[in-house]
Amino acid sequence: MDKLEIIQKILEEHLSFRENIKLAGDSVSDPEALSSLTQARNDWMPGKPGDTPAKQEHLHGTLRYLEEGLRNHFALEEELLPPILGGVLMRGLMLDHRSISAEIAKAISAIGDTELEGLSRDRLLAAQAQVKQLIGNIGQIVERHASDEEALLRFAEMAIRERGNDEQG
Repeated sequence: MDKLEIIQKILEEHLSFRENIKLAGDSVSDPEALSSLTQARNDWMPGKPGDTPAKQEHLHGTLRYLEEGLRNHFALEEELLPPILGGVLMRGLMLDHRSISAEIAKAISAIGDTELEGLSRDRLLAAQAQVKQLIGNIGQIVERHASDEEALLRFAEMAIRERGNDEQG
């Protein structure tokens, strides 16, 4: 696969919006992750007390799928992009990947450790608001990451096209 094909592959993953994350183990693009996360976040609303554990479990599962899918997506980028982006930019990209992964792990832990059953309505609303904030933060950092990465790849693509696809970058 040449450099332009690698860039196109990564950009296509970023542009492919689907409603649900692929099964764990598949690669998931940043937009797919955001779409699934947004849906789970929207479902995370106070309802009947009996609905809360099911919603909590659904959100926890969605985050686990997100974690696995992005881990695979990041691994693909970290394998294919070093010859294109070079050492310094790859290091920054990898640091951003770790930051995103840490935020997802934090949210998974918070959701798994939050006991919602038996809470008063006010405490339940507060706990749910806190979880929604964590999820919102993840959405923002993934969206920013995808945007930043796409800009880097578009610049790399312009440079490669100008120099010629076979020339080392």
